Amino acid sequence: MFILKIGGSILTNKDAIESEVDSESLKRIAGEIKASLDNSFKELIIVHGAGSFGHPPAKKYKIGEKFDESEYPQKRIGFCEVQNAVKKLNMLICEAFIDEGVPVVAIPASSFMTATNKRITEGKLDAFRRYLDKGFIPVIYGDVVLDSELEICVISGDQLIQYLAKNLNPDCVVLGTDVDGVYDKNPKTHDDAIFFEKFTSLKDLDTLEGTTNVDVTGGMVGKIKELLYLADLGIESKIINAEVKDNIYKVLENEDVKGTVISRGN
Repeated sequence: MFILKIGGSILTNKDAIESEVDSESLKRIAGEIKASLDNSFKELIIVHGAGSFGHPPAKKYKIGEKFDESEYPQKRIGFCEVQNAVKKLNMLICEAFIDEGVPVVAIPASSFMTATNKRITEGKLDAFRRYLDKGFIPVIYGDVVLDSELEICVISGDQLIQYLAKNLNPDCVVLGTDVDGVYDKNPKTHDDAIFFEKFTSLKDLDTLEGTTNVDVTGGMVGKIKELLYLADLGIESKIINAEVKDNIYKVLENEDVKGTVISRGN
């Protein structure tokens, strides 16, 4: 089984004022996945980020921060706006995959998951197993959920990966981002950025520059923390550049792709 996360920065213009899908990237990635599925059978779960659809309203309404009872009416509207926005993105993504002949089925986190202090604490995955058994590809995405301590919160695609992998024990976990993997600073703005072929410890995070875009889910540091948890369970993962043509196809075919491996040990 593969768990493939496609970052919101690949599928949308994440810093855009208005929500917009990158149709060209979406079609290419859907085509690469279809080509791999045609080449050999494989179980696959797709996770995608919220990008320019989900992050702005989540930040606007400060979803996930503590609030007074008097603020609840506004927070409810904020919750609904975020949920509706990410559903719109998911619909556009699923349409593109279906157009390419990829049998995707959406499973929104907000429909069956709950959290405690921003961490998933409940969410039965029986539906994932049933759909996989029938040859479908479940698609889940960054979403808002009810929280027993904060009332409502955002659950990132990266946390979903961790939860799914912990409970479903995939053979491979892959994160497709807009860079080749992990660098000590943003390689798009720093020519001297140092690339990490492997990440094994939280201590390595001390060297990383923080995220600079409108992201309420933790940026690259957040991704690595989630993946290091999986590494403790013996599940290795890899961060690759999904903007490079055929990288998604190659990684699904177990071909060599430049990226950062997240694991424990040497």
